[in-house]
This record gives sequence, C-alpha cells and structure tokens, in this order.
Amino acid sequence: MARRFRGLRALRWKIAALTAAACCAVAAVIGLLVHDATAERNLRAGRDRAYAQLHAAEQEYARTGERPAAAELMARDEVPEPLARDLAAHDAPGAYADWYDKKDPNWYWMWAAVRTGDQVLAVRTDMSGEVRGLQLLDRSIVKAVLAALTVVIPLAALATEPMNRRLRHGARTARKIAEGDLDARVGRRGRARDEITEMSAAMDSMAGALHQRLLETEKRFTADVAHELRTPLMGLVTAGGLLPQDDEVADLVRDQIHTLRTLTEDLLEISRLDAGAERARFDDVPLGELVTDVVRRGGTSTDVHIEDTGAPRTVRTDPRRVERILGNLVTNAHRHGGAPVQVTVTGTRITVRDHGPGFPEDLLTHGPRRFHTAAAERGHGHGLGLTIALGQAAVLGAQLTLSNAPDQGAVATLELATAPARSVRGPGC
Repeated sequence: MARRFRGLRALRWKIAALTAAACCAVAAVIGLLVHDATAERNLRAGRDRAYAQLHAAEQEYARTGERPAAAELMARDEVPEPLARDLAAHDAPGAYADWYDKKDPNWYWMWAAVRTGDQVLAVRTDMSGEVRGLQLLDRSIVKAVLAALTVVIPLAALATEPMNRRLRHGARTARKIAEGDLDARVGRRGRARDEITEMSAAMDSMAGALHQRLLETEKRFTADVAHELRTPLMGLVTAGGLLPQDDEVADLVRDQIHTLRTLTEDLLEISRLDAGAERARFDDVPLGELVTDVVRRGGTSTDVHIEDTGAPRTVRTDPRRVERILGNLVTNAHRHGGAPVQVTVTGTRITVRDHGPGFPEDLLTHGPRRFHTAAAERGHGHGLGLTIALGQAAVLGAQLTLSNAPDQGAVATLELATAPARSVRGPGC
C-alpha cells in the first residue's frame, strides 16, 4: 500500500494530475461560455417567439374586440408581479414587456404582455424544450471532458516517462558519487536540452571537481607523509642497528622498521611521480635476461617463459624502471593472487599472470588507487604497488594493462615502447 502511494506521488502522476486539472479548468471555462451563449440564444429566441405571438394576438384583439384563443386578457391586478413590474418599467403605450417564468422545475414559460386600455393582453410560450436542450448540452460537455481525461492522463504520464528516467538516472549517479564513486557521471541522455540537461552537466562538473580535489588531496597527503616520515625513520633505522643481534624481539623490531622503510620509500616514489620529477634513462637491454634476473632476485616461486618470436631480443628502455614495475607486479600477484604465478616475455611485451580471484571490477573500471584495496579476497595492502607500476610505465612511455583471465586469475600486461619515448608525468591515480 505504501509503495502504491509512493508511486502515486511520483512526478509523472503529479504532472498528469496538473494536466488533468488544467484540462478541467479549460473545459469549465469553455463549458460556461457555451452554456451562457446557448442560454442567451434560447432566451432571445423565446422572447422573439413570445413577441410574435403577442403581436398576432394584439392584431386579432384590435380587429375582433374579443380575447384571442392563444392569449389571456387580465386585469392589471391579475398580472404576475414580475411581469407587472416590467410593464410598469415600460410605461409607453403599446410597449411590450416580458418575463421568463422558471418557478416550476418541470415547465418554463416566456411571458409577453401589452396594455390594452385598462386590461393587459398576455401570451406565454413554452421554453421547456430549450431548457432540456441546454441540460443535454451540459451533460454532453461533461461526458466529453471525462472522455478526454481518460486519454490525456495516460498520454501525459507516458510523455513524462523519458524525463523521469533521466531524473532516476541522475539520482542513481548521485548516490554512487555519495558512496565514493567519483568516476560516476550522469552524461547526456537523449537530445533534450532543458533544465535536466543543465542539472546533469552541473552534477558531472561537481563530480569531476570533487575527483580532482580528492586526487590533489591524496597527492599532498602522500608527499607530506613521505617527507614527515623520513626523519623519524632514519632514527629508527639507526636505533634498530644498535639492537642486539640474535635476539627475537630485536629481530621483530627490525622487521617492522624494514616494513616502514619500504612504505616510506614507496610514498616518496609516488610523490616524485606526482611532481613529474622522474626521468627515464634509456639503454639497450636484453629483455628476457632482465626479466629472468629480476624474478630470480625476487626469491619467489615464479615461472618465467621467454617466447621466441623471431624479433630482436634487445629492447631500448630504462632497466631500473622495468625492474621496479615487474617487481611490483610479481609481488602483487603472489600477495593477492594465487599460485602458480607466471611471467611471459613476448617481444616487447611482459605478461604477469596469477591464478587467484582476479582483479576486482572496481579496479578494472577505475584503475588502481592509492590507499585503496578494492576487495577483501585480494588481501590487504596500501594500494601503492600497482599505482607505482602505472606511474613508472607512464615515465617509460609504456602501456600497463590490467585484466582478468577467462579461466580465473589476474593478468597484468606491460607493453614497452619500441623506441625511446619522451618522459611524461606519471598518473596521479
């Protein structure tokens, strides 16, 4: 019941009700005008008919001196009061007076009278036909309005449905933005250029501004945290080096210091990428050997496969940055994915694949975001590894693509440029 009432309060039904009210108002005005015009015409026709009868009766009375059969000859005090007042108002000799008698609900009469000496000659004509015709006209107007409303209300509801869909789409997008999806956009739906289009454009502009502001805030936060952590971290590293060796508690402290140091270095690297301070140094590198060496030094159980495509095995790139990207991708695959983890080198393409749950849809749609882990099944982390890999790929002029394998598993593909590319600023995502 409550859902039905909410439906009746929907905008399209309000517009339909307003349209119906407007139609009723127009029909009422037109009906009143038609009613009044018809009533005036009937009254004028009845008056003309009564005057014609009175004129004929007056001529017959003047010729014969006897009361005509179609008229009444009354003394002045016998004349009905309204007709007598009209006679008194027309005091000139031979002046006609009339009175529309509608006291009886079943019969309506038009009276006409003229003085003849001390008496009054009067006639009356039946107006019931005109009255019934006017009532029939009123009923016809009401029926026509009701019939029109049965068509107008559904048409009004259907005509407003596209507008309602656009508003509902805008509401859904606003809820997505409120839930944190700042990449959601209303977009332009349909060809209409109206207030809803203007509102949609303003909402998209607001979401874009919020997204940009969030990115700038994250960049400032990253840079501030990284620089603020450097000084106390150096003190912790020094203090950790002074702790006794072969001590379980000291080893635990040193492990945590190492973790904090790695995090701080990642933050500093991201802040440099955000600032555009990174520059690639290109060199001719045997890609297969580089990948094999990086995976071996990583100490993980990762399968490496070098495909022979007949193309030159030497690639001109920055080996340090390729090592950084590949190390982060392999670490991410082992930490968040599932075994076996495979690295395949095909020409200038490096593919890292695991057999875990795959990348979350949010990450595939919006890209990696710092300090965000998109799904619990992908493990826990700070969301910095993929962000660094994407930023370093941009510095190399390479393309890093994230996808999911059809038979389960995350796939990261690094396509290196075949020629030296101009250094560009890393993404701030």
